[in-house]
Amino acid sequence: MAIGFHVTCLILIGMMGAGKTTIGRELAKRRGVRFVDCDHEIIARTGVTIPTIFEIEGEAGFRRRETQVIDELTRESDIIIATGGGAVLDEKNREMLMQRGIVVYLNVAPQILWERTRNDRNRPLLNVENPRARIEELYAVRDPLYRQVADIIVDGGRCNPNSMVRQIEKVLPTLRKTTCIH
Repeated sequence: MAIGFHVTCLILIGMMGAGKTTIGRELAKRRGVRFVDCDHEIIARTGVTIPTIFEIEGEAGFRRRETQVIDELTRESDIIIATGGGAVLDEKNREMLMQRGIVVYLNVAPQILWERTRNDRNRPLLNVENPRARIEELYAVRDPLYRQVADIIVDGGRCNPNSMVRQIEKVLPTLRKTTCIH
């Protein structure tokens, strides 16, 4: 492994637009392990977009699919997983995340999240009259849950992705929690 330590299951959490996919891909590349974005996995399995799933099954249907994917992926070894922003809303998901891997919370302020996502039409939860206010509402509900499950909290703010990856790599070797539960 490129950076001299072993974590079999690393899970990235945070709001939409926090950089989970970008950071996850880079970490996986540097460690030579598999990377999976839960939302992309759901799209691959269903053959439709997340907005289509929301339209047909509602948020509850999407969340059921998300829990199934998280359960399956967190049982694998040598993997980095990026969850959807709302994965922490379900208590079962929070328990799986805490028990099965190292959880990294990419904490990004609502203003920056809004700047990053304001032109993205593939985010069903932001298809509202005031998406900026919606991001602030979601952040207020989710931030305590992210903090509850996180082993590492990285301030994403205006950092570039490589800086965030280096911060994570610096802290990982100091943690004792290093294996997934199968």
